[in-house]
Amino acid sequence: MLLSRSRTLLSLFLLLVSTALFAADKHYSVTSPDGVSLAVQESGDPDGSPIIFIHGLLGSHLNWEKQWQDPQLQHHRLIAFDLRGHGLSGKPQQEEAYRDGKLWAQDLAAVIAGSHARKPLLVGWSLGGAVITNYLAVYGDSQIGGALYVGGVVELTPQLIPAHAGVYQDMTAEDLKTHLDGERAFLRLCFYQQPDSVMFERLLANAAIASWPMQRAVPSMSIQLEQGLKNVKVPLLFIYGEHDALVQPKASLARALSINPQIRTQVYSQSGHAPFIEKSVRFNRDLEEFADSLPLQHWVK
Repeated sequence: MLLSRSRTLLSLFLLLVSTALFAADKHYSVTSPDGVSLAVQESGDPDGSPIIFIHGLLGSHLNWEKQWQDPQLQHHRLIAFDLRGHGLSGKPQQEEAYRDGKLWAQDLAAVIAGSHARKPLLVGWSLGGAVITNYLAVYGDSQIGGALYVGGVVELTPQLIPAHAGVYQDMTAEDLKTHLDGERAFLRLCFYQQPDSVMFERLLANAAIASWPMQRAVPSMSIQLEQGLKNVKVPLLFIYGEHDALVQPKASLARALSINPQIRTQVYSQSGHAPFIEKSVRFNRDLEEFADSLPLQHWVK
């Protein structure tokens, strides 16, 4: 009990210190090649090794609250951005602005360049994993230190994506009540262990401001899986929850490993599609260990 209390006090102390040192979060925007404004947020140590967080469908940078608040991660430079069609970023009204995976790859490249992040570790949740894959297919891995997929979408195929036809149909309905009920149902599917009401309501608000054309277009978004994963030399880690209801963990891992057998994998028990929220303590520890395992020269300025 004494040891547990000491650890709790140490964590509180680190949180207070990190808050004092890095309380002033940084907010700015970068512009993608096709003109979409991307909202970027930073926290942590501005001189620390950079980690770029990429949220999933219907999310925003707010998805990473449990990582932003973890005192153990504060010595890293924490960077997040809102994907096109989400959060505070631009929301093109044409579905064509969302179908080509290369456009999403260009967004990530713009954030890397605009933030001046040297060899960042990329962390992509769900759709964010597909964004990383497309980035690797277009730009290769020379500008990054590694990538962590969490609940990552590997391919948008029936073999890897469970059918929730009614939910996805409601999400793109023109009737507002049906649309919002679809958003709520989708968010419930993200979790095996449901979040508290405050977090869920915030995530639902995130979903409500996401672009409708984007939601209609994303199911047909292109993912260059073979080109993205085949020749990657930097470390890759794939983490899934065993009870993921939105992607097939075993099939997704098998497909990714068939292209790149060097991928490291972990499956969390008692977790669904969002292990970084449902099992945040374990995830943050695994993230920290993975970041620290990357070659030191990746962080040298």
